[in-house]
Amino acid sequence: MSTAAAPVRPLRSGTVLADLIPSSRVRDLALVVGGAALTGLAAQLSVPVPGSPVPVSGQTFAALLVGTSLGARRGFLSLALYAVAGMAGVPWFAQASSGWSMPSFGYILGMLLAATVVGALARRGADRSVLRTAGTMVLGSAVIYAVGVPYLALATGMSLGQAVAAGLTPFLIGDALKAALAMGALPTAWKLLGRRG
Repeated sequence: MSTAAAPVRPLRSGTVLADLIPSSRVRDLALVVGGAALTGLAAQLSVPVPGSPVPVSGQTFAALLVGTSLGARRGFLSLALYAVAGMAGVPWFAQASSGWSMPSFGYILGMLLAATVVGALARRGADRSVLRTAGTMVLGSAVIYAVGVPYLALATGMSLGQAVAAGLTPFLIGDALKAALAMGALPTAWKLLGRRG
């Protein structure tokens, strides 16, 4: 009887971290609900920004991490669940808020789109190296701002320049830190699993 371990085969192209868990509908449901819950929990790590109706929070980092780890379809469903439950009254948006009439709601819509984009990129291996992960996080953040900043301008009556000053500029350093965390975490997860693509 041999005790030698079977060699680890590289994963096929198109695999995301969540695919390493044995496949089932229960798994997919748990991942979608868990991703929404993680985003809601991270949103409570929130700090008001003077002069801005948008707080700094962990929800953008969680949304990008969820999308990258789960892939486009499950990432979209997870952030859709987060958005719909929050609109229905679950107080898990930033600062324990809920509803859709707040000026920062555009960022939540942007996160839904960003999770889908970064999830699609992760299926192409964009989370397996530091540089590719950095590019993925920058693109995901840009998608969030591309929806959130114009929505902020419309919701508050600000000019686009004022919305950029209040809803983008104060967050760039925090986004760089979040990207650095992802740049370390995602490629390291693949390396620890011994399954780099």
